[in-house]
Amino acid sequence: MKSRMLAGTAAVALALVGALLIIVYANGADARAIATTSPKKVLVVEKAIPAGTSVNDMTASLVIQDVPAAGVAPTALTSLDSKAGTVAAVDLIPGEQLLAERLVDPADVKSSGAVKVPAGMQEVTFELEPKMVVGGRLEAGDHVAIGFSFGGGADKSKPAEPTTQLSLRKVLVTAVQRAAQPSAKPSDGTNPQDTTLPQGSFMVTVAVSDVDASKIIYTNLNGSLWLTKEPLDAQDNGGFIARKDTVYK
Repeated sequence: MKSRMLAGTAAVALALVGALLIIVYANGADARAIATTSPKKVLVVEKAIPAGTSVNDMTASLVIQDVPAAGVAPTALTSLDSKAGTVAAVDLIPGEQLLAERLVDPADVKSSGAVKVPAGMQEVTFELEPKMVVGGRLEAGDHVAIGFSFGGGADKSKPAEPTTQLSLRKVLVTAVQRAAQPSAKPSDGTNPQDTTLPQGSFMVTVAVSDVDASKIIYTNLNGSLWLTKEPLDAQDNGGFIARKDTVYK
């Protein structure tokens, strides 16, 4: 009887030891797998950070994580040492890497509530280079036309041929957020004699219908967007679709 009890106890002990060894090995395998990706330590958002939050107030919501080198964004930050006095340009979502362009001077952040959203409309935001945003000369309250471009075409009559069209007209801009500039005295683009080129990117928020919001999101993911500054009295000559065979007409 004793021998059976001892054998049973030994079997349980061996099972526990085996389970512990498997866990240790699995953890070691994960560590070895990460090591083979040449990981880099970057700041990652752990808790949601609202737009406008200062750097000093967001530190508790950030963590340093090892991220495989191939997955590290070019502008991902490893510390906040060079970002004193800046604030979050947009809402920061848990799990995303903290990018340099997400932290801007407080003067460059305009609240989405600065312009009243018309009844029945909703807001959608997209990020564009300065050349696609009239050189950055946009402000909340302006109106724009939004051009949709598709390299694979979007015209049924000419499949697979690149197309561009100003698809949405006189759209209200409710906010413009500009990434921090590298120079000590960045140009705001308002001086006609100023030839300094804007750099970085712009987060543009517009008020549109739910259908048009879907069109903007789809084009931003699958094609490209381009904005023109379009005052309310600008001419609208119809939905011209630019293709190779029409662009000279």
